[in-house]
Amino acid sequence: MLHDLVSKYRSWKKYRETYDELARMSSRELNDIGISRADIGSVARQAMR
Repeated sequence: MLHDLVSKYRSWKKYRETYDELARMSSRELNDIGISRADIGSVARQAMR
């Protein structure tokens, strides 16, 4: 049970780090890497895997 909790926390932390990093980028920078601002959430969720 504790292992599951730690695993979920790490996944959430990776999501937040990825989301925050992408959110700090300008729209032009995001476009350069092929991501729109609307895609940030789904890209961050993919990073959790």
